[in-house]
Amino acid sequence: MDSDFIPPAEVSEITGLSLNSLAQLRSHGTGPLYYKPTAKTILYRRSEVIAWIEESARISTGRAAAAAIA
Repeated sequence: MDSDFIPPAEVSEITGLSLNSLAQLRSHGTGPLYYKPTAKTILYRRSEVIAWIEESARISTGRAAAAAIA
């Protein structure tokens, strides 16, 4: 398997989110992109997980960092 693809357990380690929280994010469509090559296999691309984290940058509770730069 390509090491660029990682299982939910590794995403959990990177993000600090529980496996249940990741499942909820998948259900709501609000988490990082994921891949489902088989009915029981879920994979994430490491670079997309990092990008999802970086997109969440904030400078205050109400303003995203990107909005403040623009």
